[in-house]
Amino acid sequence: MNLSGILIGAGLLLLCAAISAHAQPQRDPPGVLVARAEVKPFPLSAEALGNARANEAVDIRPEITAAVVGINFEEGAFVEQGEVLVRLESSEPLADLAAAKAALVDSESQYRRSYELFQTRVVSASELEQLEARRDADKAAVNAAQSRLDHTVIRAPFSGRLGLRRVSIGSIVSPSTVITTLDDTTRIKLDFDVPEVFLSRLEKGLTVAAHSAAWPDERFRGQVTLINTRVDPVSRTVTVRALMPNEDGKLRAGMFLTVTLLKDDVESLMVPEQAIVPERSKQFVMVVGPDNVVERREVHTGRRRPGEVEILEGLEPGELVISEGTQKGRPGEKVRIAGQSGD
Repeated sequence: MNLSGILIGAGLLLLCAAISAHAQPQRDPPGVLVARAEVKPFPLSAEALGNARANEAVDIRPEITAAVVGINFEEGAFVEQGEVLVRLESSEPLADLAAAKAALVDSESQYRRSYELFQTRVVSASELEQLEARRDADKAAVNAAQSRLDHTVIRAPFSGRLGLRRVSIGSIVSPSTVITTLDDTTRIKLDFDVPEVFLSRLEKGLTVAAHSAAWPDERFRGQVTLINTRVDPVSRTVTVRALMPNEDGKLRAGMFLTVTLLKDDVESLMVPEQAIVPERSKQFVMVVGPDNVVERREVHTGRRRPGEVEILEGLEPGELVISEGTQKGRPGEKVRIAGQSGD
């Protein structure tokens, strides 16, 4: 074959290839499903195990050592603040008070007489000072004796419900003796630990719901009153305290309750869970921008609920993200939107 034949053959091949390429239809962009990033109600909730404590709790103990001569309460009864609970033997404190008062009368009388003599310079200033010191000491002795007598009557320091009685008439009690317990359970303090990731969303007044195994069909509600100032360095949790009304007395000190923190007014930017593309420790979404061009963008995610993820940073409300077909979207290339949600 001569040179002209070869050139003609090559030209024919090129012409056929061009015609074939022109005849093939241009490939369409891949089809994907998209969703719109939307701000939706997403109540703040976190579950924890809480320990119930009485609003006020105290062991009733005597201030002095003496015999019990009267018990004025029933176990488990509700008592008012100041109500007499126990009376102790008072004969010795009464005698001590009488003796102290008599000594005070004598020292005051001597001081008055000496003061008159001091005016006429019959008694020296130092002698008068000694008598004044004795009078003041006798006044202090009277106050101490009166205090010991007052301690023979034991009263309720606040209103609440009494526990078990641990003494009887005739028992010798001392400051180390627990006579009974007193708990104010009209309100319950509930302490529980919350992961530190919730710290920015915690605030006083936040609603708390709790339930107990003892009352499985009831939910007890209260409000957060205290958020601890320190985070536990080991568990990475912060202790929260809530106060719960308990007028019916169903909750008892020492009970364990499952606590749920609720914040109904929280709104969050949400996207479908399928839109998140994880890569090592980072999270990405495929944003569909103007002219359906794809942009791969890093986002910071927050809480999750079935089918949805909270976006803390990286997206704006209304932006479109690929919800199905993320593997088809390539940064800088176009996609064909096969369907939309969130319009």
